[in-house]
Amino acid sequence: MGLFDNIRNQVNNAVQPTGGGGNRSVNVVFASLPETVEQFKALPQAAMSNPFDTAALTVLAFCFYPQDKDACLAMVDHLKGPRPLSNYEKSFIADRFRDSDYVPRSYFNGATPQNDYLPSQPYTVTVSENPYSYQNEGYAKLFIRSGGADSPREVLLRKAKDGKWYLWEQYILVGIRKPESSNPWA
Repeated sequence: MGLFDNIRNQVNNAVQPTGGGGNRSVNVVFASLPETVEQFKALPQAAMSNPFDTAALTVLAFCFYPQDKDACLAMVDHLKGPRPLSNYEKSFIADRFRDSDYVPRSYFNGATPQNDYLPSQPYTVTVSENPYSYQNEGYAKLFIRSGGADSPREVLLRKAKDGKWYLWEQYILVGIRKPESSNPWA
């Protein structure tokens, strides 16, 4: 069973710039959604050659938590590279998923409270930079918009000696609007 089978299925893969300069946005499109950690590591974006790919993979990895917590944590560990998840981070992640499994998929294009955060196809995450994204050498602060939040969320990445961009910190597992199906006030 695929990652979004209970919601929907399919995809295409490419990194497509949609802007320029210090306000560039990149659409990271997944050609296939992985079903295992090995398939996740085999995705073209898993080369982590640019910070946009790593940020988008962070969203994808967290989508696994509701169906396979261990796979999710292994994927995030892969994205963190030489600095694996701490016990505190694992506890924080578990806490974020206690009452809302929809938050990570809200970062896929087309996912909104009105459609219970069902991503549109092809599965795409738009990652943006701003003029301040590269203020600290070796770091990139990028932003991803959630269909359930008013402002984009931040992902901080760090470039290692091997030339790869690793996940340093993420602020995407924060509260957003509830899906309409579970919101008695919608």
